[in-house]
Formats: sequence, structure tokens, C-alpha cells
Amino acid sequence: MKGRKYSKGKRAGMILAAAVFVTVVGIFGYIEDYYHALPVMQETLSAAEEETAAEQAGKKWITYGDPECGRGLVFYPGAKVEEEAYGPLLREIAGQDFFCVLVRMPGRLAVFNSGAAAQVMEAYPDMEEWYLGGHSLGGAMAASFAASGQEEKMKGLVLLAAYAAKPLPEELAVLSIYGSRDVVLNREKYEEYRDNLPEGSVEYVIEGGNHAGFGWYGEQDGDGEAGVTPPEQWKMTAEKIGSWADGMEG
Repeated sequence: MKGRKYSKGKRAGMILAAAVFVTVVGIFGYIEDYYHALPVMQETLSAAEEETAAEQAGKKWITYGDPECGRGLVFYPGAKVEEEAYGPLLREIAGQDFFCVLVRMPGRLAVFNSGAAAQVMEAYPDMEEWYLGGHSLGGAMAASFAASGQEEKMKGLVLLAAYAAKPLPEELAVLSIYGSRDVVLNREKYEEYRDNLPEGSVEYVIEGGNHAGFGWYGEQDGDGEAGVTPPEQWKMTAEKIGSWADGMEG
């Protein structure tokens, strides 16, 4: 009788161990299945930028622009997208007089560290004003952090193909950008949560733009065919962010 109980207990333990193993392997496989950044367009990088990129490999975040320019942008990448894929976009935004900080997320999922902006802002205490932004899930998690009202120095929020699931502070400036050919963005949810944006929020639609066009990682499953090139989408996005931020300073 005891042997039978022991046998049942051993079998149950083996089944549990197998289930845990399968779960861990599944999670690991999910995390490791991500969109890789395409080869860097070397002609767009100076020797100094190449050296800086190499130095920042493996660090918690990647920076672009002058940290003494006075205004910073913390950026959360989209789900399961290699962080470096947003480098070309952030270089364009840095050209609009921003110091950009691209955060590396655990498992490339911003949901695991939505409060990362606080760490970045603490690391650069002399920055006069901060903006927070993100693409897709990264944008949703940026909005979640902004909704908490933890950072007084945060002046604005930039949502790229994303929406805010929680009401945002009325004093927060918000810029929402998406492409007209983006079919990854859930438009029903986008409209449903529109009321969570403060009054006076700005919406900008990139004609011909799609979901993946904000990054440099190739085509995304289920996305629409773009009518503009990624470099064109980066340029339009950066110029709009720059003019929007400049307008608030005037």
C-alpha cells in the first residue's frame, strides 16, 4: 500500500516537473522569438556614433543626442522588438533638440519594467524637462507610467501606434501618432480609450505609414503595406514631435 502511494506521489511529481519544464521552455521560446533590428545603415552613422553604440551595448539603456540640451525623451520599445531597431528614429528625434534614452526591457517586453522612466530621470537630474514615449506596447506602458503621476518633471507623452488604458493627468501634454495603413493597432481600443487623453491632446496621422515603420526591423505580421519608406516615417515623426514640443515652449 505504501509502495503504491509512493509510486503515485512520484508519478505526480514527475508530471508536475514536466509541466514546469514545458512552461519554462515555452516562455523562453516566446521571449526569444522577436523582431531583430536590420543591419545599421552605416552611411547614417558617424565614427563617433558607431563608437558610442559599441560602448552602450549591454547597458540598461542607449542614448542619442546631447544630454545638456535641456529636454529629454525616454522611449519604450515595442513588444518583442530588438531595442536597436528604434535607433534610426531616435537619432532623427535627437536632431530636434532632444536627448533620447532608449530603454532595454526584460524579455523585450515593456510590461516587465513600465517604471523604467523614473530610473532614467533620476540618472540625469539636471535635465530641465522630460518627455516619455513609446511604440505599440511600449507606448501603452509609457502611458501607464504617466497615468501614475509619479514624475513632476514629465511635460509630455508621445504615443506611437498606442493608446492609454488609464486616464492621464489633465496637465500632461499628449501627442498621438499612427500610420494610416497600420492594421496592427487595435482601432476599436484606440477609439474606446480616446477619452483617457487630456483635453487638448494632439493626434497626427502619417499618410501611408504603417505599424513597423516606426522602427527598423522589417515587415511585421499582420501589418498593412506602407506607402512611405521607414526613413520617411522616421523623419515625419521626428519633425512632428519637435514642432509639437517647440509649440509648448512658445
